[in-house]
Order: sequence, then C-alpha cells, then structure tokens
Amino acid sequence: MQTSPREQVRDLLKRTAVALKQADVPFALCGGYAAWVRGAPEPDHDADFLVPAGEAERAAKALADAGLQVVDPAEDWLLKVERDDVFVDVIWRTCGRPVETDLVDRAEVLPVLSVQMPVMAPTDIVVSKLMALDEHYCDFARLLPVARALREQVGWERVAEEVAENDFAVVFLHLLDRLGIVPGVSRG
Repeated sequence: MQTSPREQVRDLLKRTAVALKQADVPFALCGGYAAWVRGAPEPDHDADFLVPAGEAERAAKALADAGLQVVDPAEDWLLKVERDDVFVDVIWRTCGRPVETDLVDRAEVLPVLSVQMPVMAPTDIVVSKLMALDEHYCDFARLLPVARALREQVGWERVAEEVAENDFAVVFLHLLDRLGIVPGVSRG
C-alpha cells in the first residue's frame, strides 16, 4: 500500500524534528504545520522549521548524520530535507532577516504527530505569514483560515506593530477587521 503525499510529509516532519532534537540544535516548527498544530487547517504542501542563523551548518550536519537526504537549493536562506518527492524546509532567514534565537526561544513544546517539539508561537506564526506578503505573493484565501483558527491565541496589537511597514499585511488586517474576524485590529 502506497502512502499519500500528506503522510509522507508528516513522516519526514517527524524524522527532521527528531534528528534536530537528538543533536540539540535549537529549532521550531513554523509555517502551515505550526498553524495546524494550533488549530488551523492542515497544509497541503511541505513542512517548515526555523533554526537560528548561527545554527544552520550544525542543523545540516545533524540531518545528514541522521541519514536524511539534505539538498542545498539555490536559495541561500534554507536547506531542504527530501524523501520520496516530498520536502521539509529548514529556514535560517525569513522575510529577509536572519532567524534570531529569541524567535525560536518563544516556541512552545507541543506534541506534533506523537513527537514533542517546539512550535512557533501563534503571534509569530501570523507575523511571519503576513510579512511574506508582497506583490508576487498575496494570497489572502490561504491566510483567512489561519487567522480565524488562531485569532484568540494571537497578540494582535503586536502583529499590527510588526507588520505596519508592509502594505499588503496592513490591508489583510483591515480585511480581518471588516469581516469581524478580529474587530478593531486595523485601527491600532
């Protein structure tokens, strides 16, 4: 019996987390799967982890030492763990800025598919998703279910402050206000 791509991503997510844990590399599950753990719909693509920028080489070594296939893509801000045509991204720079240790430190250890692992804080999840919006990627339809699911877990004032310079993010906050998902968020 063949496993589905979603099951393959889940398995690779777990293997990646265990390898990083065993090597004592600081990390946090981020992106769509971090939002899923906190109640959002499950993503239909790869999983993502953050590591502090200073830990990128150690993370790559730990993953390779665990027998995982590490791919070094053309981008200079991540590596990919690949198996059976599915990927897990290990990111050390997000939205053009190096991942700092405090971002990983704010993560909460939660059970994810039976593995205890640090999961990015809800406010940080929303900030990172909104800061990724630009003229090349502005898909509010993917963000609305995440905002709905996480709305009571997020510090919206901090989100508004941190994304204030990104016009696409500001418009999304206005949409959340107009739809009554997070009333008042765009007036801050």
